[in-house]
Amino acid sequence: MTSEHKDALFVLVKSLSKSEKRQFKLYVGRLGVNTDAKFLALFNLLDKIKAYDERVILASGIVKKAQLSNLKAHLYRQILVSLRLNPVNQNVRVQIREQLDFATILYQKGLYKQSLKILDKAKATAIENEEKNIAYEIVELEKIIETQYITRSIPDRADELAIQAKELSAQNVMTSKLSNLSLQLYGLMLKLGYVRSDEDYTRVKRYFERQLPKYNLEDLGFREKLWLYKAHLWYSFLVQDFLSSYKYASKWVDLFYERPDMINLNPVFFLKGNHYLLESLFYVKYSSQFKETLEKLEQIVNTNSFPKNDNISSLAFLYLNANKLNLHFLEGTFEKGLYLVKIIEYGIGKHKQRIDAHHIMILYYKIACLYFGVGDNKMCIQYLKKIIDNKSLKMREDLMCFARVLSLVAHYEAGMDYHLEVQLKSTYKFLLKMNDLHAVQKEMIKFLRNLGNIYPHELRGEFEKLHAQLKKYEEHPYEKRAFLYLDIISWLESHLKNKPVAEIIREKAMKLTR
Repeated sequence: MTSEHKDALFVLVKSLSKSEKRQFKLYVGRLGVNTDAKFLALFNLLDKIKAYDERVILASGIVKKAQLSNLKAHLYRQILVSLRLNPVNQNVRVQIREQLDFATILYQKGLYKQSLKILDKAKATAIENEEKNIAYEIVELEKIIETQYITRSIPDRADELAIQAKELSAQNVMTSKLSNLSLQLYGLMLKLGYVRSDEDYTRVKRYFERQLPKYNLEDLGFREKLWLYKAHLWYSFLVQDFLSSYKYASKWVDLFYERPDMINLNPVFFLKGNHYLLESLFYVKYSSQFKETLEKLEQIVNTNSFPKNDNISSLAFLYLNANKLNLHFLEGTFEKGLYLVKIIEYGIGKHKQRIDAHHIMILYYKIACLYFGVGDNKMCIQYLKKIIDNKSLKMREDLMCFARVLSLVAHYEAGMDYHLEVQLKSTYKFLLKMNDLHAVQKEMIKFLRNLGNIYPHELRGEFEKLHAQLKKYEEHPYEKRAFLYLDIISWLESHLKNKPVAEIIREKAMKLTR
């Protein structure tokens, strides 16, 4: 049996909405001969079954084993053609590409004048909408046609096309260099998290400065600025300069508010920009601006004019709910955030085909922190176990490390310390293996290891010692990252002041409100 996650056709069929399935059947039935086509019978079967099983398909008698691969490939292509014809998927980018295809057909028929007319309109639309890769393709086809369709204006036309091609090529090269840099930095962030030492910082800084192309901001268009701000944003995150992250995330989002037409053409970039702006605001603890930005984003996403498709729905679910959790962490209102758990669990099930394991684990970690904040340590441990037991997760090693540290603290808080020594050894080995054993973690493990030798009346003194030790690292350039994942300081203060951790965080939030 093949896993449904691995069979591309089955996943595609299951991703279709009711209206898309209806349109596909109408598309297939446009010719009477297709009514009993084998690929339609296969489509109907895949639509009915809950899990992909080749034996069920073969037992149905629709197709023989030797023909199954070809039939599946044919059905896959037909579904894509049907989706392409769906008005929902007809954005500007698809329309320009369609016009380019039409012009190519006309050119091949020798109808040069008609082809050039379509290309000229398509090129204007492409440049207006910052689709410079397609615009460059159009210019290249125009150049080919002009060499075969002689007009009196050919000298001027040749110069015009040569200049356009040169300008578009230079802009596309700049975009490519900036997008490559942004992607490499993002990959580094996913793999390792934040820089952990002067050596890390120097290596990332040197790489960034070496790879960043020279540019004049005034010469850059929307697309080039977008990738420039993304590259700066990822660099800022890596080196833990969160004010700089806020600066470049703001620039990213402002690009869209200056060009509202770009929101509809690039909704994914709009959502991601707002998500990183919210993440930066969370790190600098700017709660009032965070709340305002989140509310504005949710309003825009829920308007009828905002694009709607499966991918956008999944991203909107992910970013809105992750940041709603962050808002409760900022304000210390953990109890009020518990309603989000069911919504998130339902959403993970609904969108699991389009959300990667890395982002699902981040949601689980945030839910674990939410339960830790309300004092439900057993539920906290349950969600952390989902991360710790995930052996296939290769991203965000730092997240996996802190999940283990928080699990130790939650076990202690829940009074489940009978296996604590085994867990301490396991966590210590894991942190060493990941090369992620830093001062904050060392102090935490040392404290938890010594708990068995401490008399009850000595406990407060030990909490005070640990608090004093960790306070030194709160503003440390590399150690402070520990407090981004787990507010250990507030947890210690809750023990010292005999108050719930949520109350401590709320008091701090009141002082920081701006």
